Amino acid sequence: MQNSANLIKTFDEMEIIIGLTIPFLGTVIGAAMVFMFRDRISGLLNRAMLGFASGVMVAASFWSLLQPALEQSGEGFSNSWPVLAGFAAGICFLLLLDSIIPHQHIDEKMAEGPKSKLPRSIKMILAVALHNIPEGMAVGVVFAGVLNGDTSLTAAGAFALSLGMAIQNIPEGAIISVPLRSEGKSRREAFTWGALSGLVEPVAALATMFLIENSSGTMPLLLSFAAGAMLYVVVEELIPASQSGEHSNIGTIGFATGFALMMSLDSFMG
Repeated sequence: MQNSANLIKTFDEMEIIIGLTIPFLGTVIGAAMVFMFRDRISGLLNRAMLGFASGVMVAASFWSLLQPALEQSGEGFSNSWPVLAGFAAGICFLLLLDSIIPHQHIDEKMAEGPKSKLPRSIKMILAVALHNIPEGMAVGVVFAGVLNGDTSLTAAGAFALSLGMAIQNIPEGAIISVPLRSEGKSRREAFTWGALSGLVEPVAALATMFLIENSSGTMPLLLSFAAGAMLYVVVEELIPASQSGEHSNIGTIGFATGFALMMSLDSFMG
């Protein structure tokens, strides 16, 4: 089997660049919302955006990652154990990162993460960067699978996942830049930091692709690992924050909207 570097040469380089960059552009668009809002995002809109991001990530975890992993592994527990193992490993990986990386939870009323003397703004940036790691891994794994010729993965499906991640990155970019503005930073500074928080995603995607040199036998494990990591973020951070305070049904409606959109994207493009 060719290694990843050689496989990329057989694929349109511009398509690779576009596919891995699309999610980052979503963060940039979201960060640009600091030029639209004054100093804060309303509680209702914040819950709606977080719920929306949750729905997109849950749908992507199943249709873009777990379903192809199960199709590749085959029927029966003896065949599907790599999916279970990868899923558990992804959860544990994000649990570890969540424990050792100082960060601010998205919901300001929740307790902070590991104690540190870092400024709150830096902790917020680290929080979104932490969220972007599994998203980048997911995109990288799917593109690597397409490059390796896995029949359960398609180029259209890989771009659908990238687009879905970009859409859900829009609220995450705003959740970083707008609060930074309220803490006294200029709109340009807040935008810059919000946009830069999304750079983790293409870096994680590229790193994942180059680490996979012979992935044909391990794709179910890798796909489910990315799914587990993403779902950890959803359950640990996004859903609790979207359901906090009054009118939690707004977060639920946002979740349903995001889920339906990602499901439709995957069905239409995948």
